[in-house]
Amino acid sequence: MISGLVDMLFGCWHSNYSFPITSKSGERRTQAARATGTYVVCLDCGKEFAYDWHQMKVVNSGAERETALADASPLVSKHAA
Repeated sequence: MISGLVDMLFGCWHSNYSFPITSKSGERRTQAARATGTYVVCLDCGKEFAYDWHQMKVVNSGAERETALADASPLVSKHAA
């Protein structure tokens, strides 16, 4: 919690991103790419973030990541039967 506050005050603002990178099938995926298959990198600090092509935005929280996965995969059902 305290480290998050210190990062917020003195850390990187993550305002400069790379172009979205999509992992090829069979390639080893980074932690950020595991969520949606696509990720961007902060050009200032090098941190990777999951990226959702359909919404064209960086996916930050777990709830957003699950929504992005459900939208991206036709096999994942949004409603439990």
